[in-house]
Amino acid sequence: MATLESKLEQMLIAPVEALGHSLWGLEYVQAGKHSVLRVYIDNENGIFIDDCADVSRQISAVLDVEDPISTEYTLEVSSPGVDRPLFTAEQYARYLGETVKVQLTMPVAGSRNLKGTVAGVEGQMLTLTVDGNELIIALDNIRKGNLIAKF
Repeated sequence: MATLESKLEQMLIAPVEALGHSLWGLEYVQAGKHSVLRVYIDNENGIFIDDCADVSRQISAVLDVEDPISTEYTLEVSSPGVDRPLFTAEQYARYLGETVKVQLTMPVAGSRNLKGTVAGVEGQMLTLTVDGNELIIALDNIRKGNLIAKF
């Protein structure tokens, strides 16, 4: 059975791509009456506020027709930013050698919060170097992952 987020992703890919952008990922956060659907879009030329507004209007229309979320929610559309969230194996692989922070569902090496360097990705497994130790983490154990920006 597909999760709500995967259903939303499949529903929103086409309208986002029709506007010339890619769907980087999305998060649906339920918080009582104040649920939020965050949609991250990307483009090799960057994302501007007008892009976010255009995508918001386009996907709002799709969401209104399809009505996949039965409760009230706020729609937020933005670029992934410099500390971009990472959702897929391909995204982690794109940042080999970069530092990421991950929050895990189940602890690995005694911790649910890890910060390390992406050493590799094979299938749905991430190899993260943390304090000189290589840890292998199943992507489905990652609740949230973000790139750590270098300045």
